[in-house]
Amino acid sequence: MVKSTTTISLLILLPVLLGFVSLMIGSSQNIDMGELFHHIALELGISKDEVTLQGSLHTILWQVRLPRIVLTFLVGASLASAGGVLQAVFRNPIVDPFTLGISSGSAFGAALAILFPVMAVNISAFIFGVVAVVITYLVSYAGAKTSIVSMVLAGMIVSGVFTAFLTVLQYLSDPYKLQAIVQWTMGNLHTASWQKVHTAVFPILIGLTVIIVLRWKLNLLALGDHEAMAVGVNPRVLKLILMAVATMITASSVAAVGVISLFGLIVPHISRMIFGPNNSITVWANISIGGAFLLLIDDFSRTVMPFEIPIGVFTMIIGAPIFIYLMRRNAINWNS
Repeated sequence: MVKSTTTISLLILLPVLLGFVSLMIGSSQNIDMGELFHHIALELGISKDEVTLQGSLHTILWQVRLPRIVLTFLVGASLASAGGVLQAVFRNPIVDPFTLGISSGSAFGAALAILFPVMAVNISAFIFGVVAVVITYLVSYAGAKTSIVSMVLAGMIVSGVFTAFLTVLQYLSDPYKLQAIVQWTMGNLHTASWQKVHTAVFPILIGLTVIIVLRWKLNLLALGDHEAMAVGVNPRVLKLILMAVATMITASSVAAVGVISLFGLIVPHISRMIFGPNNSITVWANISIGGAFLLLIDDFSRTVMPFEIPIGVFTMIIGAPIFIYLMRRNAINWNS
């Protein structure tokens, strides 16, 4: 059995190494490790080279590639963590961050802001993502409680309604705005910037911190409500907190980069296959593997062809076969 300290060290090392690789490759120009460290030294002020410091490659590294890498890791970590949390809360292995209608609500909000530019696209997407979850909860709330099954079904209904509204907006859009809406709904990382990083980083980091602090209580929820109450944990309050946090980080991610489907469903399963069902470890694994995996997919999307393919397409093309392979090889226990 791998020691926990070694495991956490490996989980930290994985995204760091992929981050360096992502800085070295790109559609415009590839660089070697020595040149990358030279530019890092310039940025840190360790060495001086005014010609290199003012060069286009230096701008590409720190103003184009680095914010994209940071934003990609944050989004991947948040979607994977939200998926793991919701699967633990609902005790259902096929639940993902978009089950509660977050993606369709955010997509409608973004399309509305693109068609009628009253507010920023990311703000509108975040607001309507939260609104979708609130509506889902209110629809499923009955008799002073809400059941897991009713909330999942309500999420499907709310998601369908917002998808219908999105279709209406697409029908009303002119060709240019329609193209922008379609690109956003397929995942959009090519517009990553430090401004988007600053907008998304605080809600995502706050949400991930709450999940890390409460990670051991996820194991209690997996045992059932009665077992959780037996050790002094209020499962209803805990579930509301965790669902609110999962909604916040998912809506922040979708508002920043658009809809990235399937990702929050796949990564938590991969983490459990590798590290087992203990949420004290898989929470860390979801952050590391989620961020690293999305970085890897983004590297493919921006380098495999002369033009960039939306990352949401790659999450389906790459993620689905990997998940099927791991599922068949490891024989997932869906009840774990």
